[in-house]
Amino acid sequence: MTPAQLFDHLLTAIIVVDSQWRIQYVNAAAEQLMHQSARRLLTQPLTAQIQHASVDWGQIANTTRAGQSLTDSDVTWVVDGQPQKVQLSASPLFDQADEGRLLLEVNVVSQQQRISKELTQKAQQQAAKELVRGLAHEIKNPLGGLRGAAQLLEKMLPDASLAEYTQIIIEQADRLRNLVDRLLGPQRPGLRQRQNIHVVLEKVRQLISLDNHEGIQIIRDYDPSLPDFEMDPEQLEQAILNVATNAADAIRGQPDACLTLRTRTGFQTVIHGERHRVVAQIEIIDNGPGIAPHLQDTLFYPMVTSKADGNGLGLAITHHLIDQHQGKIDVNSWPGHTCFTIQLPIIEKDTPHE
Repeated sequence: MTPAQLFDHLLTAIIVVDSQWRIQYVNAAAEQLMHQSARRLLTQPLTAQIQHASVDWGQIANTTRAGQSLTDSDVTWVVDGQPQKVQLSASPLFDQADEGRLLLEVNVVSQQQRISKELTQKAQQQAAKELVRGLAHEIKNPLGGLRGAAQLLEKMLPDASLAEYTQIIIEQADRLRNLVDRLLGPQRPGLRQRQNIHVVLEKVRQLISLDNHEGIQIIRDYDPSLPDFEMDPEQLEQAILNVATNAADAIRGQPDACLTLRTRTGFQTVIHGERHRVVAQIEIIDNGPGIAPHLQDTLFYPMVTSKADGNGLGLAITHHLIDQHQGKIDVNSWPGHTCFTIQLPIIEKDTPHE
């Protein structure tokens, strides 16, 4: 058995590239990973086959050129429009005939690892949420006293013109109280009713269209087979509107600005470690500049924002509202493409026996 035949039995994708990143060899696992045959891939630049990667190709080249190997266990790359989580190892080939060539080993992150990471992130988000709630309650108590004292002081002022200053205190106390209320968010699920998610999405679309977002093309890509399910329509409208508004703001002014609202039916989907037979999948996609990689893991934490005038509460509230529907929200983003994916379990009522 030749070395090439041995490599074809590996589950790890093996890719050999030259100093210009042109593909010299791929095994069977790499063909499957890249969704193309070896015949089509050979001599093609690897970097042209991957639409986006969270690794720095230049850094890999510099490290391996110095005779060192490199491994990154948390790489996101996009092949054929589909993001994949992989572990990437790069090693130089020292054979004289292979000068400048690199051996790349690529392992797809398993479903179990993804679930484990998802549960860890959920625990971290819950801890951050509880911390913020604790701080918010501590802030609300003195704010009430501050406002009450300002009102009493206003009644005792000898000169009515001085009331301007007490009004400032009252207004700022009210502003802070409203901010704290938003931090706390809704504490329990609202009124549930059986509704179609497309009714909610159409309201969001209308609001985005009316909210000074001219020049943005809104594409509706709906799955008509998606069944109605129990939801709080107002809460889901608020959750999706927060995401869609951010997306519209990100592409405002682009000549080709495009926002897509897409729905699909998912089957046998794991959400927070629990498998659901049927889920509603909602995607909000924009073709803007993308979200900075360092923000993506903490994007749903309170007070995290990339906007100069943002307060970082919109997506935190969205995450909370989706949680109350036993769903989850994820994001995949690279320059030219950002997709927020919301998955909501469809709980089917038991049919009575006749």
